[in-house]
Amino acid sequence: MNFQQLRSVRETARRGFNLTEVATMLYTSQPGVSRQIRELEDELGVEIFMRAGKRLTGLTPPGEALLPIVERLLLEAENLRRAGADFTASERGRLSVAATHSQARYALPQVVRDFRALYPQVSLHLHQGSPRQVAEMLLSGEADIGVATEALAGYERLVTLPCYRWSHSVVVPPGHPLLQESGPVTLQALARHPVITYDTGYTGRAHIDDAFAGAGLAPDIVLTAMDADVIKTYVELGMGVGVIASIAFDAERDRHLRAIDARHLFEVNLTRLALRRGAWLRGYAYAFIESFVPTLTADAVRQALQERA
Repeated sequence: MNFQQLRSVRETARRGFNLTEVATMLYTSQPGVSRQIRELEDELGVEIFMRAGKRLTGLTPPGEALLPIVERLLLEAENLRRAGADFTASERGRLSVAATHSQARYALPQVVRDFRALYPQVSLHLHQGSPRQVAEMLLSGEADIGVATEALAGYERLVTLPCYRWSHSVVVPPGHPLLQESGPVTLQALARHPVITYDTGYTGRAHIDDAFAGAGLAPDIVLTAMDADVIKTYVELGMGVGVIASIAFDAERDRHLRAIDARHLFEVNLTRLALRRGAWLRGYAYAFIESFVPTLTADAVRQALQERA
């Protein structure tokens, strides 16, 4: 048994049993991948994959049981490598952070700047995606740290920690009728205008939909986007009113827009930090986390990982 065999099994399951993609990922040939899988099956005495001719079509029942063990073995091998690196080169290495667009654009820049100043020899990689994509990058090992909304809490193989709470704002051009409301803006008043907001699955969109549905309203959502800057651009063009994360509005930078507090309209959101259960974190990863959320010290994060192991 060797690690190349284990990697071949893991990547085959991850890539929908497409051996061409697996071979590309592992820098080998398709026959080489097939040979590694067959040799492991012969050694274990069971078939891991179902076959239709020469094609792999799925996992067998033994394969379903063995795959989590393969994942754990490869994870522990990576942990061993990282642990050794911590002792031999504690300030060198690579850190991969996956975050939603709003977090990457508005919450993380100062953290990234400060981290680079403290650890100039660490290669920092920032990936962006939806909460689901952030979770997938963590689970696949592509990312070490994930930052997104509470949707991350739905993954059993991730340990999630609360970061901070935030609310939404409504953004409109100067002189917009919503600015003339005598009291706090209502959902009914908002629903009288075309709405521009986030794509489904991004930046608290579910709370926006839930609020309108709870009030029996069906807003005219004319445009959606992943990023608040895109939303604000189209609000400036007069296409509708925007609903964005409050942190995405900067009065100085967004001088052509006005923000209306909407915390009373939509449920407060919680940003979470996620880590893959069982993964070894390099020392500088703990430093990045604490810079982002000062209460999440290295001891606090280690304790959370131990409690939820």
